[in-house]
Amino acid sequence: MENNILQKNIEILSEVSEQERRFRDCMDSPLPSVETLSEVIRLVKAIVFPGYFDRRHSGQQFRGYHIGVSMERLYALMQEQVALALLFESDCRDTATEKADELTLRFMDTLPEIKHLLYTDVEAIFDNDPAVKNYSEVIFCYPVLQTMVHFRVAHVLHQMGVPILPRILTEQAHSATGIDIHPGAQIGPYFAIDHGTGVVIGETCIIGQHVTLYQGVTLGAKNFQVDDNGRPVNVPRHPIIGDHVTIYANSTILGRITIGHDTVIGGNIWLTHSVPPHSRILQSKAVDVSFTEGLGI
Repeated sequence: MENNILQKNIEILSEVSEQERRFRDCMDSPLPSVETLSEVIRLVKAIVFPGYFDRRHSGQQFRGYHIGVSMERLYALMQEQVALALLFESDCRDTATEKADELTLRFMDTLPEIKHLLYTDVEAIFDNDPAVKNYSEVIFCYPVLQTMVHFRVAHVLHQMGVPILPRILTEQAHSATGIDIHPGAQIGPYFAIDHGTGVVIGETCIIGQHVTLYQGVTLGAKNFQVDDNGRPVNVPRHPIIGDHVTIYANSTILGRITIGHDTVIGGNIWLTHSVPPHSRILQSKAVDVSFTEGLGI
């Protein structure tokens, strides 16, 4: 009886359903590997932060050698995954490998800039948190830095037009840290998120330098346009955040509005209009109501 039920359902599930055909046109194309992309991020971390995530980088004498080994491995894995991503989006078997080589070399050429940006993020996190003892603690422990490694890599791939891989990379970070940043967002140097859980940054956000967010902040869309078929149109719809802005916990900033530089937005604010530079956006004072004999509990 058990074998019959199993066999019956194996046969049913082995058939390609209409939904599968609709969701994925080319059923025979291999797919990118989530596990391999995790290895890609591990290699990027070993290259960008030598000695922290690859114990082989134990001495200056061998630093170049070990970084070179990691770079060779990173190039091979990235070239493979970019080719699979190109096949995922369209059936371009004849040109996928050649185009993947070109895109991967372009990506490898951005690693020094990615490293520079990540080190500015480390500085920003350190400068904004009196609880942290040294820069190494930020690199080892802080979830926002893990998120930013994924994001900085994903954003470069997104800018180059590589399909699907950027979203996989940022969703890996989202799953691990609770910080949701779309790879299309533009985030300047010296970016910090304190705590981080529940932060959401939409695709068309533009964030300047020296910006600090706290947990639960949403930089989202107020609404979106739709085409004649009722499908959302991908137009700029998320906030523009100027330099030296701080946004405190659980505030929601919606729509294509501009937050002027050197602005502070307090906690639990709902904001759907632009504000000029040097603004201070705070809640009204809380009403203090005294309770007696257990009232209000």
